Amino acid sequence: MSTTTGSGARPDYDQPLKDIAEYVVNTEITSTEAYETARYDLMDTLACGMLALQYPACTKLLGPVVEGADMPGGVKVPGTHFRLDPVTAAWNIGAMVRWLDFNDTWLAAEWNHPSDNLGAILALSDHLSRRAVAEGRAPMTVRDLLTAMIKAHEIQGILGLENSFNRVGLDHVMLVRIASACVSMGLLGGDVDDVTNVASHAFIDGSALRAYRHAPQAGPRKSWAAGDASSRGLRLALIVDRGEIGYPKALSAPTWGFRDVLFKGNELQFSRGYGSYVMENILFKLSFPAEFHAQTAAEAAMTLHPQVRDRIDEVEKVVIETQEAGVRIIDKTGPLNNPADRDHCIQYMTAVPLIFGRLTADDYEDHVAADPRIDALRDRMKVVENEQFSKDYLDPEKRSIGNAVQVFFTDGSTTDRVAVEYPIGHRRRRDEGIPVLKDKFERSLATRFAPKQAGRILDACGERERLEAMPVHEFVDLWAL
Repeated sequence: MSTTTGSGARPDYDQPLKDIAEYVVNTEITSTEAYETARYDLMDTLACGMLALQYPACTKLLGPVVEGADMPGGVKVPGTHFRLDPVTAAWNIGAMVRWLDFNDTWLAAEWNHPSDNLGAILALSDHLSRRAVAEGRAPMTVRDLLTAMIKAHEIQGILGLENSFNRVGLDHVMLVRIASACVSMGLLGGDVDDVTNVASHAFIDGSALRAYRHAPQAGPRKSWAAGDASSRGLRLALIVDRGEIGYPKALSAPTWGFRDVLFKGNELQFSRGYGSYVMENILFKLSFPAEFHAQTAAEAAMTLHPQVRDRIDEVEKVVIETQEAGVRIIDKTGPLNNPADRDHCIQYMTAVPLIFGRLTADDYEDHVAADPRIDALRDRMKVVENEQFSKDYLDPEKRSIGNAVQVFFTDGSTTDRVAVEYPIGHRRRRDEGIPVLKDKFERSLATRFAPKQAGRILDACGERERLEAMPVHEFVDLWAL
């Protein structure tokens, strides 16, 4: 193995690390659209967490690391009785948010879920706000929280825009750790040097492998991996806040750096700087808790349900046209072993709405999957790439996620070919999507809170300027049991 020699003088930091730090510390967010979208993103993300609390597979992992390690006066984990240290609270919040695969999505060379960063951001903001009040200082406001969300979205989304980490086997939760670490450092009052330092640590941590996302061993780790990453990002920020140094060539060090060890020698690519583009263009999952590349397939299947529901036994084949990414990630044949396997199978996510006219989180559970019609219909499905869908998926002016579904029957008849290019959570369908988001939010509150408490939360979130002025700890108090 080759080694490097030379001067012991510390080199300058890699430019991508410096760019992130300059953005976190010195860029003012001025976009009203970004703040309004961030408000809805906060609502939607917490809605996902409340819905996840209905599932024992999620709740069994929540709470302190070991029984009895609660922290009186600590961060209040929304929808629970837990009071935890910020790092553990970040793990809890992140796991809740991601559990049902129902929170926001960014589709690019590396698809990811920027609201995963709320674990670190909300936990740290609540902690800092409570500490400030205890020390006689002004608390953090929800406006500060939304600013941190916008910046975390931007870092994670821009890193993923042209850099496909999945193609070299790395999991996108790496981007959660990086964004959470850098934005947390900013919330802690760090300067450019501090954020640069923590960014280097976040890259040095490397990446989780995607082995737990793909057949034949897809499993529930994908539901808590982002919470783990967000928590780790916050932990790194707290370490650097105590004066820990960074590593300037974390990306580019020959042999030992991220580029050579994990990215096959490739440089990170960037065609745009950091602003508020990602939050403004974020995709909400509103109708279906499903991997986003299949959202429009499920919507098309819902449209076709009335033409198919009474003829399931007569189906000869179902043709699903999707994007290249959809073929590569969620085209699955053969047995599906658990809910985490099923919600990443485009055939399953199309079969259920064709048969039942719905697709909910419960539809991934064993009692629904046991219906023999689902796998029988999956066996008759053909998934093909539509090259135009693939092209439009990568077009920055479109950012579409197209799918088309058509059903062919044994008597030679067919359904309509239903193509949907933009899911309801897309920026191009915001006017249509926001009422659906609000309904999802209200329904999620009803699963966890008495009407009076749910009403207080709805009132607080109903108007942006009033919400932004609220101290973070008072906002979090609304969600505590």
